[in-house]
Amino acid sequence: MKKGATGPTTYRSEYIAFGWRLERVRLRFDIGEDATLVHSELLLHRQHVEGTTQDLVLHGQELELLEVVVDGQALSQEAYRCDADQLVIPALPDRCTLNLSVRIKPQENSALEGLYACGNFMLTQCEAEGFRKITYFPDRPDVMTTYEVTIEADRNRYPVLLSNGNRVDSGETEDNRHWVTWHDPFPKPCYLFALVAGDLAHIEDEFVTASTRRVTLRVYVEHRNIDRCRHAMDSLIKSMRWDEERFGLEYDLDVYNVVATDDFNMGAMENKSLNIFNSKYVLARPDTATDADYQAIEGVIGHEYFHNWTGNRVTCRDWFQLTLKEGLTVFRDQEFSADMQSRAVQRIQDVRVLRNRQFPEDAGPMSHPIRPDEYVEVNNFYTMTVYQKGATIIRMFHTILGEEGFQKGMKLYFERHDGQAVTCDDFIAAMADANDTNLAAFGRWYQQSGTPQLTVTSRYDADLREYTLSIRQHTPPTQDQPDKVPLVIPLRMGLLGSDGAALPLQLAGEAADASVSADRLFLLHEEKESITFVNVDEAPVPSLLREFSAPVKLSYDYSDADLALLMARDSDTFVRWEAAQLLAQKGILDQVAQLASGKKMQMPEAIVQAFSKLVADGETDPALIAEALILPSEEYLAEQMDTVDVDGIFAAREFTKSLFAQRLWPALVQRYAVLNDGIPYAKTAEAVSRRRLKNVLLAYLVTQPDGQQYAEQQLRASDNMTDTLAALRSLVMCGSAVKDEALSEFEDRWSDDPLVTDKWFSLQAMVPGPGTAAQVKRLMGHAAFSIRNPNKVRALLGVFSMSNPTGFHTRSGDGYALVADQVIELNAINPQMAARTVSAFNQWRRYDDNRSTLMREQLQRIADIDGLSPDVGEIVANALET
Repeated sequence: MKKGATGPTTYRSEYIAFGWRLERVRLRFDIGEDATLVHSELLLHRQHVEGTTQDLVLHGQELELLEVVVDGQALSQEAYRCDADQLVIPALPDRCTLNLSVRIKPQENSALEGLYACGNFMLTQCEAEGFRKITYFPDRPDVMTTYEVTIEADRNRYPVLLSNGNRVDSGETEDNRHWVTWHDPFPKPCYLFALVAGDLAHIEDEFVTASTRRVTLRVYVEHRNIDRCRHAMDSLIKSMRWDEERFGLEYDLDVYNVVATDDFNMGAMENKSLNIFNSKYVLARPDTATDADYQAIEGVIGHEYFHNWTGNRVTCRDWFQLTLKEGLTVFRDQEFSADMQSRAVQRIQDVRVLRNRQFPEDAGPMSHPIRPDEYVEVNNFYTMTVYQKGATIIRMFHTILGEEGFQKGMKLYFERHDGQAVTCDDFIAAMADANDTNLAAFGRWYQQSGTPQLTVTSRYDADLREYTLSIRQHTPPTQDQPDKVPLVIPLRMGLLGSDGAALPLQLAGEAADASVSADRLFLLHEEKESITFVNVDEAPVPSLLREFSAPVKLSYDYSDADLALLMARDSDTFVRWEAAQLLAQKGILDQVAQLASGKKMQMPEAIVQAFSKLVADGETDPALIAEALILPSEEYLAEQMDTVDVDGIFAAREFTKSLFAQRLWPALVQRYAVLNDGIPYAKTAEAVSRRRLKNVLLAYLVTQPDGQQYAEQQLRASDNMTDTLAALRSLVMCGSAVKDEALSEFEDRWSDDPLVTDKWFSLQAMVPGPGTAAQVKRLMGHAAFSIRNPNKVRALLGVFSMSNPTGFHTRSGDGYALVADQVIELNAINPQMAARTVSAFNQWRRYDDNRSTLMREQLQRIADIDGLSPDVGEIVANALET
């Protein structure tokens, strides 16, 4: 996304509309044994756009061009130009019909974009630029048209033939072949095209819309998985109902199909009416899927359904506007999950993901705004910044405008732009115009990269009874943008007295009456600002950034006593959780410093007592207690250090867990026993919440020799995957003497289940220490592992490189060499997966000299290979750039 990358760069400023209007498209797929013939008919009308060539330029890759026909007349090869990336046809009439025939080989497509084979069926993945691997086409999101698609194939091998829209015709041909025609009446870009052909089973249900239309719902899977679809179907129905009730948005076709596949580069794809999902986000049964899996399925099913309006009916003009659909839709799926489950827990989990994954991206070599100005490879654009930070910026609109104002903006956005490909500016304008307000300054969030830092200091004047907060915002320079400007930052806050009571937030000039709120939202605009509260009877404790009102890093010099008070008494659940995290963070990082200076590690008593109260809290939602008890991750702690002390962070964090277990042992055992009640599995919110806390407590208990018995007992008695996996993980992570036997039994039981086997791979990839690199390498030779399957790569290499600091960053460099070897192999097979895997090296400069040197050597080794893909080349070049 920056100039350090290799390959041609695409710039947002150079956007030019397509010079032709595509009035309609007809496609025919003749699926054969070794190849597929694709016939396309494009009805074209010249637009005379300034800056465009008179030639028709179509994108195409890895295609065998068979025929070009214009208005019924076949063209000779001299009448057009065709290379590895484009088909150029000059001298076309202003209105014409273009027919093209190409041959493709889906069975040989290991990159998993375009049309490819998965097991015994075929499917497509066209976002972002996969359609050009299907036929020659204007493969850009602003070219929207209607599609009529006919698929012909062998009836026995491919009994199910699916595409977008409604099924309008079908029939049989000779040689036991059949065909089906689908028509999508809504204009869409080609990245939303989908096709599925294979022998699949399905479950069926129905949804009646608010206008009483009946919609047929189907979830298609391989036959062996038919008993694991119900939760996905229920989630789809909930999503449809929620979108009607919360946003007033109704589904618009007669059918909605979901297809699950084991081979998919991403989580899922929102193709109009034919969503294609990674099977991880469809298949669930209590004995094979954890509570987290169930929640993720519900969230992702919702996400892809919500795209029907925020992404499909209104799509993005160009790929620079990707956050227009993804950031907005992530916000919507977060709100859906919050309404379906616990709003407080959902918010905390969303913030944890943002901090653990997006904040490092903001500070690394691939730093970029949510709407970048340039990129080399569009596949590298699908980032935590575009998705998660983009969603948080949408949430700030909601925070500033309120639910009513936000919904007014959404309504105007759809009224103006239904059926169009638009920009982020169009969304901001709709929000502003609907609420008669100026949001121009808020647009800086779309232009500026990096994570803003808010440094807050306070002063209390007892004589004047005034309390002043001085606030400075600063966004550190990043590789892509050395100069930063102040942003509009919503800061929600409150004040607590020494007894924990909320204090009125009265500003000078305001009347001291009941209308003065104890919770207020301030909009910061300048580099330095101050807020003074009057009639404050004592020095308060500030409750800052409530609900995580902006994606910033907050610095305030809280004492341990202040944080303990916020943990116990604050009305905002995010601040209570954040106080617990800050207490633990301070304690752990102090231990890292003590260890580095040769001192004995020890934890302040105030921190131990604060966590003791958490364990004893019987009134708060157990899931919230669980979130507060989870210590900050090694990755997040690393972000707080200038030079990452890998071994020190691990040792201090383990010391803290063990110390808490020792000091709080009776309370931990008692609370665990209450929660481990032996009641059969239930999927209710209460049961999920209790399991969550029970298994967090178990992770503490097993740090002590006497605690491992609880994990062994839970593993034997478990009737669900949540408890099974938690117990097995606890035994593996603590190095129990029975861990190998437990892992072997788990493998034997689930060897025929790819998704559960992925959990088995991940457990072993997470084991801390220098020996894990060799174990990961051994596991890559396991019969269930395939470098061609993205889920397997993520489960083993992804977990090892991104979630196991002491394993990946072992001093020998074995972890680096192992991952680099696989990046090089993946580069030739699946460049998208290779690029995501190599990103583990992005932060190489932040480590000690030995580790940074070893990482840089592996990056250079990757950079020097022949045939480096643009996907990998862009990331490696940016990482190596000074």
